Amino acid sequence: MTLPTTMNAVVIDGKGGPEVLQPRELPLPAITPGHVLIKVAAAGVNRPDVLQRQGNYPAPKGHSELPGLEVSGVVAAIGEGVTRLSVGDAVLALVAGGGYAEYALAPEVCCIKKPDTISFVEAGAIPETFFTVWHNVFERGGLTPGESFLVHGGTGGIGVTAIQLAKAFGARVFTTVGSDDKCAAAKSFGADVAINYRTEDFSEVVKAETKGRGVNVILDMVGGDYIEKNIRALADDGRLVNIAFQQGSKANVDFMRVMLKRLTLTGSTLRIRSDEFKGGIARAIEEKVIPRVAAREIEVPIDSTFPLAEAAKAHQRMETSEHIGKIVLTV
Repeated sequence: MTLPTTMNAVVIDGKGGPEVLQPRELPLPAITPGHVLIKVAAAGVNRPDVLQRQGNYPAPKGHSELPGLEVSGVVAAIGEGVTRLSVGDAVLALVAGGGYAEYALAPEVCCIKKPDTISFVEAGAIPETFFTVWHNVFERGGLTPGESFLVHGGTGGIGVTAIQLAKAFGARVFTTVGSDDKCAAAKSFGADVAINYRTEDFSEVVKAETKGRGVNVILDMVGGDYIEKNIRALADDGRLVNIAFQQGSKANVDFMRVMLKRLTLTGSTLRIRSDEFKGGIARAIEEKVIPRVAAREIEVPIDSTFPLAEAAKAHQRMETSEHIGKIVLTV
């Protein structure tokens, strides 16, 4: 495969609103050992991209400063030491940056071969949310079949993934959303109980629906006053996993309740972890989840697609919070 010397990409020109996302022509990334160069077909758009654009989530040192944490496409070149993949393989990949471009560099260990039964757009919407949910809900949160699970924001990228994975692996699923229409959408993805947080107190609904016991695991990206409500909504020996703090990371918490209920409060961020760590998650997903995606037992709902050069419009769509499913850039 003959490679060009330059590529179209989207840079963050300053920091601020979607308008700071600007198309640019840039050199191709240099191919490094253990990495593959992917000719990008699609790139998922995620909340961390918005935070990076605003200046609140910089790229890890040594990684691309271009936004974009997940891509799908075809391997265009391989670096020294690459053994699992070959030029021409169709893949999806988790990257620490650089996804908003015609070519992206990805660690081989963070790549998964794309099933033939899904599109590149669907594949490009998988890595960031599936890696995040698998690690935080199943590995860190320890969700097991027969337990109950609550995820906030059930119609966003993380939410629709968490609902489907938890349901597929035998949990009773609760979620919160911001409208009755979104309640219906969340139930269509498999949620057993969908709560409109604008009209109901989710912690009270959870208590009523579980006969006072509460849920076993909560995945939260809201923070703020949700932290105390989450603690009230957890069952004895429950686990609260935070992956973001849209309403702030500080809260007044009664830790007596944490002690008496033997709760575990934890959280993580994926972007700064090592390639080897992410590779371990990739292998688990490859083994346990991708076959279900290939068989269409787990879907990848797509809200909308935008051409790469219109990344600003994609961010505008995300910031309305009206989307249901993933927003994807096509290349």
